[in-house]
Amino acid sequence: MTTQRAGAVATRPRLEVVVTGLSSDAHTWNLVYLQLLLEELGCRVTNLGGCTPDEVIVRECVDNRPDLVVIGSLNGHGVQDGTRLIAAVRACPALAATPVVIGGKLDVAGGGDGHNGDRLLVAGFDAVFEDTGGLNPFRSFVRTLAARPATAAVGAR
Repeated sequence: MTTQRAGAVATRPRLEVVVTGLSSDAHTWNLVYLQLLLEELGCRVTNLGGCTPDEVIVRECVDNRPDLVVIGSLNGHGVQDGTRLIAAVRACPALAATPVVIGGKLDVAGGGDGHNGDRLLVAGFDAVFEDTGGLNPFRSFVRTLAARPATAAVGAR
């Protein structure tokens, strides 16, 4: 039995995280690295691997209701494939509030016109981590999500 003092805020248990690549991205070492990084941060990770079809990602998330979905992109099609995927995720009522982030190489032009992040945020992602930004912003995002009180949890089971 767990007891807690009156007025205390319960902290969240470990975050359940789904890590996946996009349907056209066969790269997997980046996903393994993300899995290890998230586990180091105390998360439980389900890694769906590379070339994962959108419908498989959505089904896995509906079935398991993760606290966070992390999309890794290395082939440069992150904006194109990510926009399509997030539309499918957000169209599912059970996942409408689930935090979903994307990062890595998002276009083949190495930063494109500088608005890739904005496009992906408008499309429905909660955060975008471009490959030039380093890992600290991502670590900070995960730590902030993990520190939310249990009552404020999105994607709660």
